[in-house]
Amino acid sequence: MKIGIIGLGYVGLPLCLQFAKSGADVLGIDLDQQKTEALNQGHSYIKHIPNAVIQDQLNAGRLEATTDCTRVRELEAVLICVPTPLDVHREPDLSFVLNTGRSIAAHLPKGITVVLESTTYPGTTEDELKPILEQGSGLKAGKDFYLAYSPEREDPGNPDSQVAKIPKVIGGHTATCLEKAQAVYRIAIETLVPVSSCRAAEATKLLENIFRCVNIALVNELKIIYQEMGIDIWEVIEAAKTKPFGYMPFYPGPGLGGHCIPIDPFYLSWKARQYGTEARFVELAGSVNTEMPDYVITRCQELLQTHGKQISGSSILILGLAYKPNVGDDRESPSYVLMDKLEAMDANVNYYDPHIPSIRPSREYSHFSGKQSVELNEITVEDYDLAIISTAHDDIKYNLISNSKCLIIDTRGALLGQKLGSRYMTA
Repeated sequence: MKIGIIGLGYVGLPLCLQFAKSGADVLGIDLDQQKTEALNQGHSYIKHIPNAVIQDQLNAGRLEATTDCTRVRELEAVLICVPTPLDVHREPDLSFVLNTGRSIAAHLPKGITVVLESTTYPGTTEDELKPILEQGSGLKAGKDFYLAYSPEREDPGNPDSQVAKIPKVIGGHTATCLEKAQAVYRIAIETLVPVSSCRAAEATKLLENIFRCVNIALVNELKIIYQEMGIDIWEVIEAAKTKPFGYMPFYPGPGLGGHCIPIDPFYLSWKARQYGTEARFVELAGSVNTEMPDYVITRCQELLQTHGKQISGSSILILGLAYKPNVGDDRESPSYVLMDKLEAMDANVNYYDPHIPSIRPSREYSHFSGKQSVELNEITVEDYDLAIISTAHDDIKYNLISNSKCLIIDTRGALLGQKLGSRYMTA
């Protein structure tokens, strides 16, 4: 089977490689020519994917990348893995999905299976994407081509995560659509989880991420409450997770990052309003999590003031720009919010992240584009009044911070247990 995957980012590229490893001929499609050229030359632009893995599939003749959407006509199946961000009003932005549909519709061959993987609200596949594909192609979904939804479940930075072993939820527009989509994924994925409809599959993905969002908000709120009570939230979590049933640990931080958890819940709350109802837990969790950078700033002020300093005029180092440990993905990272707020308060702010040597252009933080990660050593660390541990990468040399004279705000509990005295605070 020849399979196309549109969108060659953190979801699309691993999926490309897994299908190629499983024997399919894979055509990766992306509008970013730098990505397609890099892949065709055997170069990875995602840190946890080695060049050798790409080169193996190129050499086997099972992988090719292009910017040409018209080549969809060569395919038996196409999987859409493009971004679904929020717009400036915190409402769903389906432009990437719908523009992809418009780009491929006129080139769909009869019998092709089209699967949307991008996270979105229930109804997107059938109410938004299907009409575009049908009108542009003159084909009928469920008869002339097959339409399904299967949410991505990529876990960047987890060395034990394998695409083939993560169960795949699939919902079809019709029973035949579901059968065709399962036939596609069966090539590369060990366990398939069919559900009754595209809407059920779309709702499944939202539930997975809303579950995480709400529980992270809970521990973030408890962190603030327990701090006022003189209780260490990390000690409490470690004790609670010894319970072998009815509990699973979530950990606090400076806010939420990544493409999924800060964004996906608002897709449901927006859709819920169209049905005249409210997603109150979702809205509350979103509010708690988006307020966490302000709490971190407050703790920075407290620590600096106890040492006769203030944020204005201080040199502050953000440790970790990525949204989660051990990856180079900075999408929606709360570190950017901290940088923005601190600079607005006249602090001199730099960052250190071994996984992000320079800041790439983005819609929301274009003013940071090109900013470089500073060098971190015994000498340079002394240039800073305050260091904020925002992302706890394993390969950050924390001893450089703990052995220095700078003050430390630890949002991840990375230095808990060390005797750092009054120069250390959690946040």
